[in-house]
Formats: sequence, C-alpha cells, structure tokens
Amino acid sequence: MNQLTIIKVGGKIVEDPESLKTLLNNFALIAGNKILIHGGGRSATDIGEKLGIETKMIDGRRITDRETLKVITMVYAGLINKNIVAQLQAMRLDAVGLTGADMNLILSSQRPVESIDYGYVGDIKDVNVPVLAELLEQDYIPVLAPITHNGKGQLLNTNADTIAAEVAKALAYTFNVRLVYCFEKRGVLLNENDENSIIKELDRELFERYKQKGIIKSGMIPKLENAFRAIAAGVKEIIITCAEDMNSGKGTFISNK
Repeated sequence: MNQLTIIKVGGKIVEDPESLKTLLNNFALIAGNKILIHGGGRSATDIGEKLGIETKMIDGRRITDRETLKVITMVYAGLINKNIVAQLQAMRLDAVGLTGADMNLILSSQRPVESIDYGYVGDIKDVNVPVLAELLEQDYIPVLAPITHNGKGQLLNTNADTIAAEVAKALAYTFNVRLVYCFEKRGVLLNENDENSIIKELDRELFERYKQKGIIKSGMIPKLENAFRAIAAGVKEIIITCAEDMNSGKGTFISNK
C-alpha cells in the first residue's frame, strides 16, 4: 500500500503567519500522499467577539449555537482554509480546501443532549474513503476544515483532532497511514514548563497513570484518546510533536501495546 501522511495542526499555529510558514515549509517536504487538517478556534473567538457573539466553553469544548455556527463556518471553511490553500498553491502544491459537506466527505450526527447541550456539534458517522482516495490518487492535497454535515442540510462543528483520527482510521485500509498531531509543544511533556521533558513513547497504561497524576490534562486528554483509538484501528504510526519536528522523528510516539 502507498504511504499517506496526515498532518493535523492546531489553531494557534495556523493563525500566526510565521508559524504557518514554518508548518507549510515542512509540510511541503513530505513525500507522497498527504492531507492537512486544521483548527482555528482562537480566530473564531476573536471574530465572534468583534461581531458581538459571545463564546461559551465547557471543559475546553465550544458550545455551538446558531450564531456561533455561522462564525466558525465563516472562519474555518473560509478565512483559515483558503489562506492555507493559497499559501500551498504559491508553493506549487495543488491543494484543495474542503469541509465535510463538500463531496459528502464526512457525515456526522448532531451530538445528543445529555448533561450538556453542545448545540450544533457533530459526532462522525462516516468518512467517504473512495472520494478522498481518488483525490489523493490524482495528486491533489486535501486541506480539511473542521466542519461536517448531517446529510440533511445541517452543518456541524466537529473537533479537528477527531476528524484527523477518523480520517486516518478510514484510510488505514487503503494506505499505510502516518498521523502527526502538530501543536506548540515538542511532544507530550512530563512537565509543561520544561520543553525538554518529552515523553518519547506513550501507551494506554502509561497514559492512564499520567492522567490520574494530573501530568496529562485538559485538551491533551481528548487528543490522546483519539490517537489511541486510531492506532488500535490500524493506523501505522502516530506522533505528537511541533511543526518544526514533523519530519524529524522527534516527539511522542503513540504505542498500541
């Protein structure tokens, strides 16, 4: 099977011009098939505030009401996605910017209300593997914004880390998939204030132990949960690292032990 590299990049990186430039320069060096999946939460929050739309978060997760959905669609699928595509085209990389609604790529269901009503948030049900595989075979580079749809005309805000994991899992039967989560740190850290305290390999047992001790916490927990589900489903390699190291083999490797 052909190699496929999926890069998921956090919002802080794509929102800063210099960080984005570093990311895309390293992304351009990746040989073979590749997909870029991005966030953009800070930009959505900033623009929402300028429009008088309050951002509501619970445990680090955005509550997506109708007005917030308009803002994140505008920011994720428009401003951020098309800026990335334009930068890649300037590098002679044939990128195509997409959401889950385009070409019916990612179908989701609206998250049911339990203890918290998250609003228009999507839980992924299906990834359109034939369409993604065809784009890759024609040497296009999909750039995916974290918006999906329910098949009935409703757009849904969907976590970008989850999209990366689900796309990687779905394509693992067609490609040898390498999934890289890029964010500001050099990996998962034992001490968040020490950039050199990288946990070089992390399995489920060690993850649970560090989580109980409070070493791994907040937004890193769902990121790693997605990573463990993906590695268990056949994704060949998963690394959590920074943009500068995406091709260096440095960072935290996720183990399926």
